[in-house]
Amino acid sequence: MLVDSYGRLATDLRVSLTDRCNLRCTYCMPAEGLDWLPSPTLLTDAEIVRLVRVAVQRLGVTEVRFTGGEPLVRKGLVGIVEQVAALRPRPQISLTSNGIGLARIAVALREAGLDRINVSLDTLDRDRFIELARRDRLDDVIDGLAAAAAAGLTPVKVNAVLMRGINSDEAPALLRWCLERGYQMRFIEQMPLDAQHGWRRDTMVTAAEIFAALEQEFDLEPEGQQVRGSAPAETFLVNGGPGRVGVIASVSRPFCGSCDRVRITADGQVRTCLFAREESDLREPMRAGASDEELAGRWEAAMLTKKPGHGIDDPGFLQPARPMSAIGG
Repeated sequence: MLVDSYGRLATDLRVSLTDRCNLRCTYCMPAEGLDWLPSPTLLTDAEIVRLVRVAVQRLGVTEVRFTGGEPLVRKGLVGIVEQVAALRPRPQISLTSNGIGLARIAVALREAGLDRINVSLDTLDRDRFIELARRDRLDDVIDGLAAAAAAGLTPVKVNAVLMRGINSDEAPALLRWCLERGYQMRFIEQMPLDAQHGWRRDTMVTAAEIFAALEQEFDLEPEGQQVRGSAPAETFLVNGGPGRVGVIASVSRPFCGSCDRVRITADGQVRTCLFAREESDLREPMRAGASDEELAGRWEAAMLTKKPGHGIDDPGFLQPARPMSAIGG
C-alpha cells in the first residue's frame, strides 16, 4: 500500500499524459509557451498502463485521473483508457481537460471506459477567455462540455480559477450557467504553480470571497454532514438541490492532513504532492528491466518522503521547479 510516514494512504493516482497544451492560460504558462519535455523521456502508452497496473493491483489505488498538460492531445488516450478500464480490480477513471477537441472524442472515451470528466472554464465572456487563455476557443470548450454530458460522462464538472480584476466577478454567472445545464461547478483558488512564478497571495481570490459572492444570489447548504475527508472540494447544495457547487481552497483551507493523492508525471516521476520539490524516478528502472515488485517497492519508498503539508504558508516556501503543466493536476 502507498502509505506515507504520517499514516496517510494514497488511493487516488493522477497520471500526466503530456506536458503539452493547446492553450496558454496566464496562470499556467507564458504566452510563448514552454520548452516541452523531449519525446524520448515521455512514457510510452504501454509504460503508462504498466505503472497504473502496478498501482492498482499491487498498491491499492482505486481511482485514476488522467491529466496533462492537456491529455486530449495525447494520441493514444483512448487506448490507454481502454486498457486501464480492463484492469481487475477496475479503478474509477476520470479525466481533467480544457475541453478543446472533446466534442469529437467524448463518445469514444465513454465507450473505452472513462467514467467522468472535469473541464476547465474560467469565463463565459469571449474577450476575457481570449485574454486568459490567449486563444479564441470558448465555443470549442462549450461544445466539448455538451458532448461530454450527451455521452454520459457524468457528473460533468466545470473547474474555474477566479483572478482578481479579471474574472473575479463571474462566480454567480458561472454557477447559474452550470445549474441550467446540469453541470457541477467547482471554483479553485489560484495556486503558486505558474511557470512565471508570478503568484501573489494578495491577488488570489479566496474561498471566503467566493462564498460571499455566491451567497448574494444563492442559498448554499453543506452537503450531508460535510465530512470533507480527503475530498479536495467543500461541496454545497444550491437552493436546496439537486444542483451542487464545490470550492477547492487548497491555499486558505488546505486538506493536506487527509490527502490521498499521488502523481506520476509524463516522464515517469513519482510526485507525492503538487508542491513537492523532489521526485522519484520509475521510468529508468522500468526501462532497465525492473520487475513489477521492484517498481512497487520504489514507489512505496517514494511515499515515505511525503511532507505533512504543502508548506505555502511557511516563510521559506519555494514553488516547485516544474510548473503545473509539467506536473499534472
